[in-house]
Amino acid sequence: MKRMSTGAGSGGAGGWWVRFGGISATIYWGIHAACLVALYTGVSVADVTLFAVTFWVRLFGITGGFHRYFSHRSYKTSRATQFALACLGTSSVQKGPLWWAGTHRLHHRYSDLPGDPHSPRESFWYSHNAWIFDPKWQYTQIGEIRDFAKYPELVWLNQWHIVPPILLAVLCFAIGGLSGLVWGMGISTVALWHTTYSINSLAHRWGNTRFDTGDDSRNNLFLALLTLGEGWHNNHHRYMGAARNGFFWWEIDITFYLLTVMSWFGIVWDLRPVPASVMADTK
Repeated sequence: MKRMSTGAGSGGAGGWWVRFGGISATIYWGIHAACLVALYTGVSVADVTLFAVTFWVRLFGITGGFHRYFSHRSYKTSRATQFALACLGTSSVQKGPLWWAGTHRLHHRYSDLPGDPHSPRESFWYSHNAWIFDPKWQYTQIGEIRDFAKYPELVWLNQWHIVPPILLAVLCFAIGGLSGLVWGMGISTVALWHTTYSINSLAHRWGNTRFDTGDDSRNNLFLALLTLGEGWHNNHHRYMGAARNGFFWWEIDITFYLLTVMSWFGIVWDLRPVPASVMADTK
């Protein structure tokens, strides 16, 4: 498996970040621990509002940006919007767009087989979050993401993925002080992490299968509601290129609804549909 160099112009997941491998785990668990500061600061309506905004908006940065755009190119957009989506996704503290999408493409290539970065067959804990500390997956998979690695601004952002989270933390502190920082950045980020990771773990163990995809992907209404539509995971593994994961009208897919509204204003376009042959190919 080819690894990408972490030099300044390479698009690596962050040179200093990778060389000092323990820093990822320290920051990750440190943010979890920092949430306990809420016992001291308490919570206000402003805190809950800041939590909700930073959680849901950044979640769309993952679902609509990192996943459906950068990983699967399920629609088109301008270069400026592309960078905005990349910054929004990166603010979720899940590394950069090239690392995230490159790794996700590997997941689809080897889903629940050797080479899958986060299959529950390795263990539920590994698939949920332990895999991100495995040295095998610390580097950007350049061979999987050359289509976006040609943009220097994405290469820079992928290298310095720590910048958007720092800016968001400063903004949360400016808005709500220490309490705003804890709820808008700390608790929101932890909730966002485990919501995202639930698709890697729970959506390969809990739910039903409409399509025979050769892996353990499942459809799950609860996860779909929690993740803006990503819980229709078996659908997605049947046809990953569609802009929608909820293939049928009754399958709620908020990410797709938001992309549709954006298309009305010309922000995105050419949303890729689900082919009729796929829709008919049910078990």
